Amino acid sequence: MNRREEILKRIRGQEVLVASFFLAVVSMLFVPPSAEYADYIDVRTLCILASMMAVIGGLSCTGLFERFADRLLDGCGNARRVCAVLILLPFFLSMFITNDVSLLTFVPFALIVLGRSGRMDLAIPVVVLQTAAANLGSVLFPFGNPQNIFICSSFETPLGGFLAVTAPLVAVGTAVLVLLMLRVGNGTLSCATGTSDKTVDSRFACVMAVLFVLCIAAVLRMLPCIPVMIAVMGIILLLRPRILIGLDWGLILTFVFLFIFTGNIACSETVDAVLDGLMSWDPVASSALISQVVSNVPAAVMLSGFTSDWQSLLAGVNIGGFGTPIASMASVISLRIYGGSEGCDKKRYLIFFTAVNMLMLIVLLAASRLLYRGRFDRIGHLLFFLASGLYALRYFRTAWSSSESDHSGVYPPFMYSSYHFTQSSMYCCMSSLSFTTT
Repeated sequence: MNRREEILKRIRGQEVLVASFFLAVVSMLFVPPSAEYADYIDVRTLCILASMMAVIGGLSCTGLFERFADRLLDGCGNARRVCAVLILLPFFLSMFITNDVSLLTFVPFALIVLGRSGRMDLAIPVVVLQTAAANLGSVLFPFGNPQNIFICSSFETPLGGFLAVTAPLVAVGTAVLVLLMLRVGNGTLSCATGTSDKTVDSRFACVMAVLFVLCIAAVLRMLPCIPVMIAVMGIILLLRPRILIGLDWGLILTFVFLFIFTGNIACSETVDAVLDGLMSWDPVASSALISQVVSNVPAAVMLSGFTSDWQSLLAGVNIGGFGTPIASMASVISLRIYGGSEGCDKKRYLIFFTAVNMLMLIVLLAASRLLYRGRFDRIGHLLFFLASGLYALRYFRTAWSSSESDHSGVYPPFMYSSYHFTQSSMYCCMSSLSFTTT
């Protein structure tokens, strides 16, 4: 009986892994295992994921995250400002080094900050909005996420045409993200006394920093991923082998099972006929909805053979990154990291995650019906992007300076200025329709 309870306890902590295993096994009933299964596995993704997990685990052992957390909390009683920083960090970083890497870096950091300030009640909204922010920020540039990289290399898309598709989506999504941020962070934050005296292992931190740079170089395809992974694992094994033992290897298995599931779906002739019909009907909505089942990266690969309209495919798979937890592999990473934290409530997390992501999915799909009606007008989108950027700079600067002091009014200055930013962004969106719908 005790053995059974122990097994059930472990399964309850690995719901995502168990679900992905079940999906993979069910798909095997329709597509029997063969040598082609090896082609399903994205070795590069797994190597980078394992390397980043090991490096972030090493950095967590140095005391560096705790020191940064104390600096962020030092003298700052405004919870809304700290939460905004934690949410916006992955938003901007994901534009350059992919959404999964930014979440692997900043979700653990956010949990440390909130834990040391005694505000773990904010963990769910912060981590969920970090995930949405990373998925949104990664949409902007061709190297922000794997599906963008694939579409750019497959269709040889020009940068101007690419930004004409992605910039309006990011601007509209940012307005929604800001509105959601306004509801996070009531009250104050304070650092526990004496916690800032923890010694930082400077030597090991420097080694981990060098390995982190190597991982980023692998993400940007400046270095091959397999030698980087071997170097990372070898060095950590020599210096701190316990770090490798404590890593969440179940996350790697989760990705493997999901790769098998999506690969088997793509091999079905019936599925091919359905995909062909859907892409002929509405490529944006179809690619977004298919991403909810097979994740947006496999969806981009699958659907690229059924359309030459790369703009619609690009918009659809990036919008499709919002929705279900497996719509974006980066969302699985956040769920696993949060699920491993002390006192986690996965049921409440999934409810909040679903609400936020469905809101983003619906808003972006609705915006795409307006922004992409008719032709993709590069000038109209460029004007939209520049105008929204100017408004963002203006009102974020006002919001930031206003939130430095803790006000006791019903409506804080941060909310007031962010409201005007959102209002102005929506005005820009509606004004740009005259360019994008003609």
